[in-house]
Amino acid sequence: MNRPLTQRSTLDLAALVRPDRVHRSVYTDPDIFELELGRLFGTAWLFVGHESQVPNPGDFYTTRLGRQPILMVRHHDGKVRVLHNRCAHRGAVVCPAEAGNARHFQCGYHGWTYGTDGALTGVPRQEGYDERFAAERDDLGLRPVARQGDYRGFIFASLSEDGPDLEAWLGDIATSFDDMVDRAPGGEIEVAGGVFKHTYDGNWKLYIENVNDLMHPAFVHASSIETASKQRMDAPTDGAGEIAIRQMIQNGVLAKIWDNVGVWAYDGGHSYMGDYHDDERLLAASDDPVFVEYRKALEAAQGAKRTREILSVSRFNTVVYPNLTFMSSFRQLRVILPVAPDKTEVHIYSFRLKGAPEAMFHDTVRFANAINSPASQILTDDLEIYRRIRDGLLSEGSEWLHIGRGEGHDVADEDGAHHGNHGTSEIHIRNQFKAWLDYMSPPGAIGGAASGGGDAGA
Repeated sequence: MNRPLTQRSTLDLAALVRPDRVHRSVYTDPDIFELELGRLFGTAWLFVGHESQVPNPGDFYTTRLGRQPILMVRHHDGKVRVLHNRCAHRGAVVCPAEAGNARHFQCGYHGWTYGTDGALTGVPRQEGYDERFAAERDDLGLRPVARQGDYRGFIFASLSEDGPDLEAWLGDIATSFDDMVDRAPGGEIEVAGGVFKHTYDGNWKLYIENVNDLMHPAFVHASSIETASKQRMDAPTDGAGEIAIRQMIQNGVLAKIWDNVGVWAYDGGHSYMGDYHDDERLLAASDDPVFVEYRKALEAAQGAKRTREILSVSRFNTVVYPNLTFMSSFRQLRVILPVAPDKTEVHIYSFRLKGAPEAMFHDTVRFANAINSPASQILTDDLEIYRRIRDGLLSEGSEWLHIGRGEGHDVADEDGAHHGNHGTSEIHIRNQFKAWLDYMSPPGAIGGAASGGGDAGA
């Protein structure tokens, strides 16, 4: 299977994905990983950041699209630019800092200087260049990404000039962003509380496949479930312990409860999971005094009817394929950054609902600490499984991995979505591989550019 990159064909890739299984090489082959960086991460809309990360002129934030270093910065005209973080002189990364505020950006190699709109504003010893340099100077700024889009403050970019616009690409999964933002009494949300970062030993696809995998919690998190079930819920706590215990116990619910949870799959590999939580402190049905205060604030801003509509939406994990997953009800967002076939970096952010009681944000941070922290008993379970998959796929075992749970029984909805006939269906993984094949294939082959939906390979 490890043919040279230049010899791989569309037929090679199509043979790796079947309706109920995928070949192990899609997780391990360096050639396939390089193709993914070009064909998938080089053409899809990728999440860059949220506008609240750069609220003021000169504020910047750096990240990567695939392997490419990217700079998101707000210019003095109020507009946010997404620029390639690469000096036009000798190619060095211009801004090495993660975030901050700057009047300009100066390359540390030879001092070329750029404005917050990316324009080249200074070149030391410019007299050393001839008239050709003066003629082309306007083209030597920090190059903007091919396309940039914004949906309700969430900023995306594509490295390709071609393809659907952002809203068409998001389709109905955009309603998950609506769900998060509409919950803010002040009409806005903001990134707050810092960021968790971790790297795991495994392929990037494992993370977004696991997010809506409802079979794994009872097994992967068995030890934390057992430990939590022995704890006293009335023990003194600052709130973080209670949230962690509730979450861990919830992972151990009966199989029939998991089967009643919905997982919906949309075009382009996107999906979301209906909320299975009954946590009285964190969900809309809560009588907790903080939630009562929050609901009053939302009703004052939106009216009672609209508030009921907003709070009736019940979603847990949303996947925006290929590099984003978030929880609108819990205000958590995770960005997936591929590093190598067997190495992936993940950045995790929390959001504050403007106009909501500050105590709600404290619960958001506590939830992040309990679930998404690198020290969390839940996240560390998942990271160990990713490493075991990495090691297992290198063995001389079966060539195929099964993704057939529920295959043949997926249900098409009127709005174009598909959902499993039970919550533990692997429909979301099949849907991701349908999109994967579409991205990895030339236009017109195997369905063209990322159309998603239904069973992969069907």
